[in-house]
Amino acid sequence: MKVTAPPELPELRVFHVQVFHDSRGRFLELHHEERYAGAGVDARFVQDNVSVSKRHVLRGLHFQHPRAQGKLISVLEGEVFDVAVDVRRGSPTFARWVGFTLSGENAAQLWIPPGFAHGFVVTSERALVAYKCTEPYVPAAEHTVRWDDPEIGIEWPVTEPELSLRDATAPTLAALPEDALPRWQPARG
Repeated sequence: MKVTAPPELPELRVFHVQVFHDSRGRFLELHHEERYAGAGVDARFVQDNVSVSKRHVLRGLHFQHPRAQGKLISVLEGEVFDVAVDVRRGSPTFARWVGFTLSGENAAQLWIPPGFAHGFVVTSERALVAYKCTEPYVPAAEHTVRWDDPEIGIEWPVTEPELSLRDATAPTLAALPEDALPRWQPARG
């Protein structure tokens, strides 16, 4: 398994999982605790989610605070443009984003640690997305940031996505109350 960290947000990890192909199809390990811990993701996952969406559906940008979730994102079928945004107050990378193409074909996974908003848009006809979470979903702690917030400036591959009402009416990052955002904690060491 090859592991990379984007220089724009070095806390994130991209895992390039080995896929085994034969005449029957393909096989891959979706998660292996020791390997991920060795790559700096020593997380305990407590909830698995699955999303099935059609082309141009955009979900996000979502995060929880308190009870922030770390997420390990995998696409089992189809393709998405997956985005993480640093929403930690005081972080030197606050409001910075990165995006990756994740697909069933490339078997890439994205680790998004707590303190980051997450969203994706489907770029294939349909996508089956699975993500492991380090905290359970807590509706009262969930926050949404506008997908096209000009302060963040995400370069989405679609201009008119299909959105839920909540995502379509989400506030900008600057309009969120200060206590809605987690505080950045510098690494000790």
